[in-house]
Amino acid sequence: MFTHLSAQVRQYLLVTANYWAFTLTDGALRMLVVLHFYSLGYSGLAIAMLFLFYEIFGVITNLVGGWLGARIGLNNTMNIGLLLQILALAMLLLPAEYLIVPWVMAAQALSGIAKDLNKMSAKSSIKLLVADHAQSTLFKWVALLTGSKNALKGIGFFVGGLLLSLYGFQLAILLMLLMLLTVWLISLWRLKADLGKANYKAKFRDLLSKSRAINVLSAARMLLFGARDVWFVIALPLTLASQFGWSHWAVGSFLALWVIGYGAVQSVAPLITGVRSGANRLPDGNTLTLWALLLCAIPAAIAIALQLNWHSDMVLLGGLLLFGAVFAVNSSLHSYMIVRYANSDGVSLDVGFYYMANAMGRLIGTVLSGWMYQQAGLAACLWLSSAMLVATVLVSALLPKQAA
Repeated sequence: MFTHLSAQVRQYLLVTANYWAFTLTDGALRMLVVLHFYSLGYSGLAIAMLFLFYEIFGVITNLVGGWLGARIGLNNTMNIGLLLQILALAMLLLPAEYLIVPWVMAAQALSGIAKDLNKMSAKSSIKLLVADHAQSTLFKWVALLTGSKNALKGIGFFVGGLLLSLYGFQLAILLMLLMLLTVWLISLWRLKADLGKANYKAKFRDLLSKSRAINVLSAARMLLFGARDVWFVIALPLTLASQFGWSHWAVGSFLALWVIGYGAVQSVAPLITGVRSGANRLPDGNTLTLWALLLCAIPAAIAIALQLNWHSDMVLLGGLLLFGAVFAVNSSLHSYMIVRYANSDGVSLDVGFYYMANAMGRLIGTVLSGWMYQQAGLAACLWLSSAMLVATVLVSALLPKQAA
């Protein structure tokens, strides 16, 4: 059916399909765990702790995974990621009485390793499938991959809430496991061998980026995603469930629609930012600084409305939609810039280092989200988010002023 397409496009489609399938199960699993353990009486901080190893091992995996991808090829790291997610799902098939916190944390750790191996492999692969001179095409492909992935993650939230309501926790896990097993077998068969393998033998000391631009961009990414997750991951769904009285189905559906919309905006970021084929219109440090600045005031405005009890539900939901749209453009610009900055030979080393910082931001945001929500509520999480976004602007201002 795809024989008329070039080899590069066929590989891009296969990488994207792998990424889609994985992301669907990852989003569904997160929603299943949050809602299932909330229904069992776990506090916000306790639920956040279930994801602690998920985020910690994501940090480690991105750093080591970039080195591994350069040595054994991105096809292998992507397939290893799929297999580890299958094993993580299998761990959660135990009877409910055996799903104690340490066991669930271990399963989430395995899932965190799997997710970041898969993401690092997919993002790095795109660099190798687009010619260096076709930067506007690279931006569009990265935006499409990133945006479609997040739309699928939103659908995963929806699927997680739906499966939990219809079938319960364990049967939902089993259905996802069988689907991902099928994808893994197809990937083993069709994904190109040695994709992304470096021409030199990557050494362990190559893990840390030697590029100032990548180091600065990584710091900005860490702050950016910490600012999102500090109120979105734990505080928001628990607020919707406890204070607004939303059902599991309603929480899962709303967050699903939000992430789907977020992914859709990411996909069209090149159009929103006015990118053209000329190098002078490609994103640079100024572009990232401007879009981070636009994001800063939104969480603070929502927090003020909540503290004044001024149309709290409408402001929260409307503010969340606005935040999602502006954040989506920020994220898409970042995803392009790291692929642009990365060295083609051993691309996974630079991309892995960058997404290590991304995972660190998620880790910080997730832990602070559970702790801050338990101590002071959603408004405090929003104020902290706004402060982290101000720091993002200051760091982004240090980036090169022209795409490099």
